[in-house]
Amino acid sequence: MISINTVHLGEHLPLLDLLPTDAPIAWVRGGDGLVGWGVHASTTVSGPNRFNDARKWWHQQLETFSVADAVHASGTGPVLFTSFSFSQSEESVLIIPKVIVGQRNGKSWLTWIGDVAQPILPTEKTIATSAKLTWQNEPISQSDWENQVTNLVREIQSGNVDKVVLARDQSAKADSEIDVRNILQNLAHEYPSTWNFAVAGLVGATPELLLRLSKGMVTSRVLAGTISKTGDDERDLALAGSLARSSKDLEEHNYAVRSVADALEPFCSSTNVPESPFVLHLSNVMHLATDVTGALVETIKQVDSFSLLEKLHPSAAVCGTPTQKAFELITANEGINRGRYAGPVGWIDASGDGELGIALRCGQISGTEIRIFAGCGIVNGSLPAKELAESEAKFAPMRSALN
Repeated sequence: MISINTVHLGEHLPLLDLLPTDAPIAWVRGGDGLVGWGVHASTTVSGPNRFNDARKWWHQQLETFSVADAVHASGTGPVLFTSFSFSQSEESVLIIPKVIVGQRNGKSWLTWIGDVAQPILPTEKTIATSAKLTWQNEPISQSDWENQVTNLVREIQSGNVDKVVLARDQSAKADSEIDVRNILQNLAHEYPSTWNFAVAGLVGATPELLLRLSKGMVTSRVLAGTISKTGDDERDLALAGSLARSSKDLEEHNYAVRSVADALEPFCSSTNVPESPFVLHLSNVMHLATDVTGALVETIKQVDSFSLLEKLHPSAAVCGTPTQKAFELITANEGINRGRYAGPVGWIDASGDGELGIALRCGQISGTEIRIFAGCGIVNGSLPAKELAESEAKFAPMRSALN
């Protein structure tokens, strides 16, 4: 058996300062979360059974562990980090780190794998390196992308589909290896209310929590409907009001909320879906947001994060509705490979509890290259120029963090 130890640390830790240069792993929001390094085991899954295959592999790994957990909380003991692809045809990544540091509500802990002495955490922040970026020509021109929006609006108006999410990507080449730590630190500073993540080269700051499962309670934060901020507080307050009243944005948001609520309902004895959304303020944009919550039915066995992910993904927030028709239109019109953009990303522990967001406001790093992504929900009433401007606003966090 392979030993796993979790011990209390006690003091407050700057989690992102602990990350090493090589392949850091992170899920952090407002200073709380999990960071990891080293790889004990990893694999990839794909295909229609990928969530079940991921569960099987995780349970096989758990059977090899002898766990001594002095903390006994969500995210202690063995933890699996996951980054699932948007499409089942692409590869999803599963990683079990050798060392994990966690922190929540003023408590911190350390987990390590193997018959080795307790790892000594760094006491000084290492210097992250900066790379000079050269942005490449986009694979799809802005005018062509606007034409795609026009085509999708026609599909919607013909009654074939209600909503389709259309994405863009931008690529850059660097003059040296891109340091994930710089990006995470910049994102955490600019967007403290988002979940900062890094798993297998996918790095970003998502405002959208797909799933939090803890002791039988499930939460999902749904975002759909966006407006850019101006930086003028009075003007932005008026814009927030217009967003909250916008029939186009409310329609887009309602599709996303219903897809999440309908996916959770069979698993829950009760669910709470607020009648109207609130406006979530980020530093560069505002979103319509709804927190859907539920209590799992105690008599249903083997409901875990994998079960819920299988039903939740892809939600209308990143695909559209009806799901299958929207996916077909994305495949036919988008013209890019999303990879793990817009897929679930986060962690799952040995009990099946976990916290996973949708991989938005993110980029995929491959050595000295990075691809960043942005997507917009297209509904009846969408205007191509406005959707293009919205996508540019969604590129801004990663472009700023890289610079």
